[in-house]
Amino acid sequence: MEVTFNKLIPELSVSDIEKSRAFYLSLGFQVVYERREDKFCFLELDGNQLMIEEVNDHWNTATLEYPYGRGVNFSMELSDLDKMYRNVKENNYPIFRDMKVDEYRVDDKIYRDREFLIQDLDGYLLRFVD
Repeated sequence: MEVTFNKLIPELSVSDIEKSRAFYLSLGFQVVYERREDKFCFLELDGNQLMIEEVNDHWNTATLEYPYGRGVNFSMELSDLDKMYRNVKENNYPIFRDMKVDEYRVDDKIYRDREFLIQDLDGYLLRFVD
């Protein structure tokens, strides 16, 4: 299988690889490949790529405490934001920031994004936009 890698791929340390894997699959991510012996999984959804790996002290710069990833959110553009929103609601996943339209100025142009945010099982903020 030929894998095309994005130039930037976040790798998230997770507390329980099996629970996190199931969570991301329930959101619609697909497993591209995994190394179960390393408790590692490479995931993709609509061109958005993430790696998750159970905490192993290889990458820790300090003690991890919930919520992981404080101060960062991962913005993922989706072709069907409404489908993801319905999926999140149907699974009763808590919404960190409900669906809204945000405006962002880039030089003299205003961009509008519909977006909502949830937290994964370890507290990472996932921002879904269209």
